[in-house]
Amino acid sequence: MKSPSFAAALLACLTGVSGMPAARAADVRALPRVNMEATVKAAQIDPRRSDGKPTPGARAGVLLVERALRDRHLLDAKWVDGYFGTTTVVAFARFQRSLGLTGLAADGLPGKASLTRLGAGRFTVTHTIGPGARVSVGGVVVDTRTRNMLVEAERLLGRDLVLLQGSYNRGGDPTSAGTHDGGGVVDISVERMSSATRVAVVRALRRVGFAAWVRNPDQADWPWHIHAAAINDTDLSSQAQHQIGDYYLGLNGLAGRGPDDGPKVTIRTWEEYQRR
Repeated sequence: MKSPSFAAALLACLTGVSGMPAARAADVRALPRVNMEATVKAAQIDPRRSDGKPTPGARAGVLLVERALRDRHLLDAKWVDGYFGTTTVVAFARFQRSLGLTGLAADGLPGKASLTRLGAGRFTVTHTIGPGARVSVGGVVVDTRTRNMLVEAERLLGRDLVLLQGSYNRGGDPTSAGTHDGGGVVDISVERMSSATRVAVVRALRRVGFAAWVRNPDQADWPWHIHAAAINDTDLSSQAQHQIGDYYLGLNGLAGRGPDDGPKVTIRTWEEYQRR
C-alpha cells in the first residue's frame, strides 16, 4: 500500500497545486501577465503626459488591459497603444461600473478585484497591491498601507509626525481641492520645524513612496504644512492621482503645474522601497 504522502503527491500532480485540474492549471500558467504595480503607476502618470509616451515597464501590461477593454466594446481600437491615458481611464471606469462598483472603486484606477475580473481567461495579475483597511492615526483616518509608510518615514527621521488631515475626508476641506477625498493622502504639521527639518521630512516621505511637498501660504489660502500623497494607493481620488503623475513628471502637484520645489530623491512606490 502506498504511503499517504505518496498519494498526496500523486494527487497534486494530477490536479495542480490549487486543486484545479492539471490541464487548467497549465492554462492559467500560460496566460500572459499584467503587473498591477506598473499598470496602476501608468494610470496615474500617462494622463498627465503631453508626449503620449507609455510609462516605462508598463506598456505590455497596459496593452493587455486595453485589448480586453476593446473586446468588451469599451475602448475604441485606435486607443489600444500601451498608453494608459485619459481615454483608457474612462473606459476602465465604465468597466468597473459594469461590475456594480461605485465611488473610489469605479474611478478608472485599476483595483485588484476589477483588474482580475477584466483579465479572467485572458491574463493573470501579478504584483497585486491594495490600500488595506481604514485605521485611525493621530485622530485622523488613513488606510493601512499609508499608515505603514508613515511609520517607516518616522523611523528614518527618528521623530514622530503630527497629522493635520487624513484621508477619506470628502468635502472636509475646500482648500484641498478633493485630494483628501480618497485614500493615501495626509497633511503634516510643520510646527516648530526649521526649514531644514521640513526638507528632511519631505525627503523621508519621498523615500518611502510618497509624492510630498512643503506647502506655504504664498501658494494658496492655507498655513504652512507638508502635503503627501502615497504613490500607487488604489483608493486615491482623481485629484490625488493627478498629483502623483505630476510628481513623476517633475512638477509641484499644484494647479499651476510649476516645477517641483522639493528635494530630489529616486522616485519609488512603497512596494519598490520594500524590495530595494
